[in-house]
Formats: sequence, structure tokens, C-alpha cells
Amino acid sequence: MERGHLSEYFSGIAVKRLSAVETRPATSNQHEFNASTELKKLLGEDDLKDISTKFIWIGHEQEAVEAEGFVTWYDARRKHPTRSEHRLYYSTNDVTAMMDEGDAFFLAKRKAEGCLVIITPSDSTMYNQLLWLFGVDVQSEFQFSYQSVGGNSDAALDFVARFILEALDIDPEEPEGPDLDRLIAPFGLLMPKARTLSDLARSSLALPFIQDAPDLALMKWMEREDQLFRRLERKIVAERLRTGFQNSDGEDVEGFIAFSLSVQNRRKSRAGLALESHIEALLTAFGISYSRGAVTENGNKPDFLFPGATQYADPAFDVNRLTMLGAKSTLKERWRQVLSEAERIQVKHLLTFEPGISLKQTAEMQAKQLQLVLPRELHATYKPEQQPWLMDVSDFIRLVQSRQS
Repeated sequence: MERGHLSEYFSGIAVKRLSAVETRPATSNQHEFNASTELKKLLGEDDLKDISTKFIWIGHEQEAVEAEGFVTWYDARRKHPTRSEHRLYYSTNDVTAMMDEGDAFFLAKRKAEGCLVIITPSDSTMYNQLLWLFGVDVQSEFQFSYQSVGGNSDAALDFVARFILEALDIDPEEPEGPDLDRLIAPFGLLMPKARTLSDLARSSLALPFIQDAPDLALMKWMEREDQLFRRLERKIVAERLRTGFQNSDGEDVEGFIAFSLSVQNRRKSRAGLALESHIEALLTAFGISYSRGAVTENGNKPDFLFPGATQYADPAFDVNRLTMLGAKSTLKERWRQVLSEAERIQVKHLLTFEPGISLKQTAEMQAKQLQLVLPRELHATYKPEQQPWLMDVSDFIRLVQSRQS
């Protein structure tokens, strides 16, 4: 079931690494970039004045700062008979004030109108994710590289692409889906329990030979549950907005804020619960013994213990046959939480859907003896030097099976 494409939101993007003079406008008395052939591919030859632009700064832990502003694209020698000198001028705001030497500057041209500027450290996870999402091949660090959005460079808005776009405050609309509506019709305008929706997601997909392709199965199950959840959520929210937010004093502002927060919190918690449920379904399909949410040292609760809590608690049980798996749909700094969840197990495993985690973070994971597990499809979002270290779902299942044989 198609969920749209990136070209519905952007026509192209240009990216460069910022030099010292570009991050300290006061030293050059200007807030602009000199033109390049790559920028002309994005913005054209004509002058474009005061283009409405949203600026976003995203740090290493994906903390974000936003500001509204504008960019102007103009030929400083427009009146010269033979010469042209295009420049890109940008407004000063809270985001541009945070720019630092070496940061990446992404300029994306929206399909409807306006632009989006994203600034992020060039050694960050977000940097890797944006390069992958837009299919950008950075040719020169301190010169703009351009990539059109369309054709072979038009990402389908699947579960992973949507995750990246949401970090940019872009929530792609769901396409019309009669099949989805039929599946969620029995729930009316009530969100079912997490396990109920996970069961429905799996049963609604015909995926033969799950044992031959567990990575694909996990991706498809998560994708379908996300579709079902968002389709139903949209109907529930639309109805709540239709009825309005009123109390005896008039507009119920606090009620609106509380409702908005509840929607955001439900999205975050549901993704994690869905991942755990689908992992459990895979383990059951492969006949693997496990305990889910068992209590270990200091009241910790690892997501999955293999072969189980009883064996883990038995000091006579061979520690080399124990395995621990954490499950987090997204990471940020939360990956460190799993390090203390099962002290008997030296090498921890963590399954995530987070694409393009930075070299710095994966190096720290390796140093802390944490093995990252991702569906095979997501390995391509990581740098070539990271990929040999990554483990896919099939690898992990084989590892656990070998320890239970």
C-alpha cells in the first residue's frame, strides 16, 4: 500500500559544510553564501526575494531549535551586460546564531512554496539520516552538493522515512486507504489496546515463509501497524477537533494542550510497544525460548532474556548461553539504559529502527560492548565502515538458536 513519496513535499536539496567565515557573519559583514552551479540547479537563474523559510537546528541527540525567517536568492550583478554573481542571503535568527564551523547546512526547496533550512553537526545521526533520505552524494565538503527529488531519487514515505520527516516537524498525510478503513472499522473512534492492533497488523498481511525472511517480516509488520495506528488516530483527532474545546469559561486552552500532549505521548509509547510485540511474534515463530520484561539486578527489566528468567537467575547456568535483547524503535541517548539491565551478560544486544546512527555513537556502543541489531534494509543508511559490524534480525535469531541448541 503506497504512502506517498518525498517529491510530494520537496523538489530538491543542496547541502554543504560550513566554514568559519560562514558561521561568523560579523567577520565578513554579510549573511550570505556565494553562488555555485549546484545552488543554481536548486534555485534557478531568476531573483527570488524573501522566500519564506523555516530554520531548524538539530543537535547530536536530536534536540531541536526552530525559527521562522527567509532566504533571498539574487544576482548581485544583474545589471551587468556580461557578468552574473548570484548570492544566497539568509536572515539572522536563533538557529543561524547557533551555527558552528563544520556544521552541515541543508537548503531544501519545498514543492508547494518556501524553503526549509536544516543545520546539524556533520558528524551527527541526523546528518546521516538526511543524506540517506534525500539520496545526496556529498562531492565536496565546503561546496554545495545538489540532489533533485524525483525519479530514482524519490524516497517512498515508509516507516523509516516518516520517522526522519517527523524530526523536521513534517507529518505526511496518509493516502486514502479503503482497506485500512475496513480493518479499523470495528474500533469506531476508540484506540484499541496495543497488542490488539499489533495482532491485526500481522494478520492483515500475507507474508509466507516468515522463517526465511524475518528482517522483511519485522519491517512489514511495523509498517502496517503504523499505517493502522495513524489512520485511526487521524479519525479520532478529527472528531475531537470537530467537537471543539470549550468549558464554562469559554475556550478550554488547558484541555486542548492536554489533548495535544496525549496524542504525542501515545505515538511515542505505541511505537515501542509495537516493536516488542512483533519481536515476540518472530521469536514464537522460530520456537525460541525467552522471558519478556523479567526482573534482574536492581529492579531492572530487560525487554527480552534468553532462554529465560529462570536460567538467568541460576548462578550455575552457563553464562555463555545467556542473551539479552533491548528493543527501542528510536534511540537518542536511551541506548545506554540497556547497559545495566543484565549484569551477568557481558555483550548486550539492542534492536532498533533508528537509521544512520553516527560513527561517534556506534564507536561508543562497541566500546561498551553493545551490539546493534537492525533489519537488513536499514543497514544501507549507515556508513560503509559501520556496516560490517551491524547485525541483522536473521543473524540475531541464529545466534540465539545456537545458544539454545
